[in-house]
Amino acid sequence: MTRPDGRQNDQLRPISFIPNVAPYATGSVLVSFGDTRVICSASIEEDVPRWMRAQRVEGGWLTAEYSMLPYSTLERKSRDISRGKIDGRSSEIQRLIGRALRACVDLQKVGQRTIWIDCDVLQADGGTRTASITGGCVAMAIALNKLMAEGKLKTFPLKNLVAAVSAGVYEGVPVLDLNYPEDKAASVDFNVVMTETLDFVEIQGSGEEAVFSSDEMTSMLELSRKGVSEIISLQKAAILTADRAEPLDLATLTAAFGKRL
Repeated sequence: MTRPDGRQNDQLRPISFIPNVAPYATGSVLVSFGDTRVICSASIEEDVPRWMRAQRVEGGWLTAEYSMLPYSTLERKSRDISRGKIDGRSSEIQRLIGRALRACVDLQKVGQRTIWIDCDVLQADGGTRTASITGGCVAMAIALNKLMAEGKLKTFPLKNLVAAVSAGVYEGVPVLDLNYPEDKAASVDFNVVMTETLDFVEIQGSGEEAVFSSDEMTSMLELSRKGVSEIISLQKAAILTADRAEPLDLATLTAAFGKRL
């Protein structure tokens, strides 16, 4: 079996993080998993949701929003506002992003604040939800570092980094980090969210009109563990250099996308 892009079965797509792409957000990053590109931002609101105030819940809150821009797919995707409501897939993904990131932050230490994670898909080639979780964590870490530097937080609230990756069975073989052609043809599709200590946060997996064995599931989880370990190292490098990075200008964006704008 040869993968469409020639990768090894346990090989990630090229992954990159470009921080500070949205200068008005407290933290932001452009994350790329191959040809999948997502802008993730973290904005801090000095307030908590009404339900928390009503119930006198201590600490802060984190919530996420996810959307695919109309030109992110081969066929134009209508904006949610044109339909009058968010579609089911986007709603499910933004709940997943919120759950994943709340698992890695101590909201008591955040104080009476809300962390808004916004994930906007610029280009979709498979794995937009895993890229959003991975980039959202980087954007949040950058934002929390800024709050610490400004003296607004006494203790750093991030407990662990979190990353996500897909795995699946393609042409009968377990593979890591599926791109769109693989995702479309895969008989089994998994999305795995893990912490930097390689503990599981969430596993989404199903057969696409097919079944899978325990051995195949074990192989996919081991592939995911390897992939997340590599991604975490890239996340750390992006976070450590973010405070020295400048907002991107047109020339830098052009170079990042590898084409003329």
